[in-house]
Amino acid sequence: MAEYRETLHKNYGQYFAVDKMLHEVRTEHQHLVIFENALMGRVMALDGAIQTTEADEFFYHEMLTHTPILAHGAARRVLIIGGGDGGMLREVCRHASVEHVTMVEIDQAVVDMCKEYLPKHSNGAFDDPRVNLVIDDGMSFVANCTDTFDVIISDCPDPTGPAEVLFSEGFYEACHRCLTADGILVAQNGTPFLQLDEVKTTAKHISSLFADWHFYHAAVPTYIGGAMTFAWAAKNPAARQQPLAVLRQRYAESGVTTRYYNADIHQAAFALPQYVLQAIGKHNND
Repeated sequence: MAEYRETLHKNYGQYFAVDKMLHEVRTEHQHLVIFENALMGRVMALDGAIQTTEADEFFYHEMLTHTPILAHGAARRVLIIGGGDGGMLREVCRHASVEHVTMVEIDQAVVDMCKEYLPKHSNGAFDDPRVNLVIDDGMSFVANCTDTFDVIISDCPDPTGPAEVLFSEGFYEACHRCLTADGILVAQNGTPFLQLDEVKTTAKHISSLFADWHFYHAAVPTYIGGAMTFAWAAKNPAARQQPLAVLRQRYAESGVTTRYYNADIHQAAFALPQYVLQAIGKHNND
């Protein structure tokens, strides 16, 4: 049986049995494969790194959408950078209170292939009338954007190739400018056990820009190396300090059904291991 070996880390990795190769193409920007695996369902990889699987995508997509939206409490306009598979878009669109979603994806081929081969990810969200899909480089878009958003979600691959700029100081500065007065930015930030330098670099960039910054985490089985961190950068420090009762009420009133996220997970996710706190220069009470 054929197998797919991930090449994200030099000395450590994982493999997937490829029960059936569904699609393989070198797009204008990257090498994309989509295949079937008996345990994880359909799997997509870009440039040697697993991006998403049908079996566990909800861990990741729910934590990157519902955490900032429910912490904000009144998010009407949301910007998604990346997310071509449509999973993030699906979760954002579950919030009836969200009036407009702009999604910026650099690669039209990723959107097209995921609509065809991973339709459960988007679940029709690309057809939602609130959605404006823009095919553009994420950095270029935020650098030139004149609109403002309540929540910005950076759903980007690891910082290599075309995604590297989405971890730069210039990108975070542009996102800060594009946020409303109470706006929140969240971003995928890798697994700190294997990618601690990535977390430290992000911390350095966002700490001087935002009134409140931190990281939160979730253990996503597909992303090897332990719990994955998500950067949190908010203009209003109160957003991260919402009482559990408030988060539970907002979650209930949203009418959103989830498989991973809940208010208790939301609050607990901001408790970080000591080695991560030390790396970013924080203490337990920061």
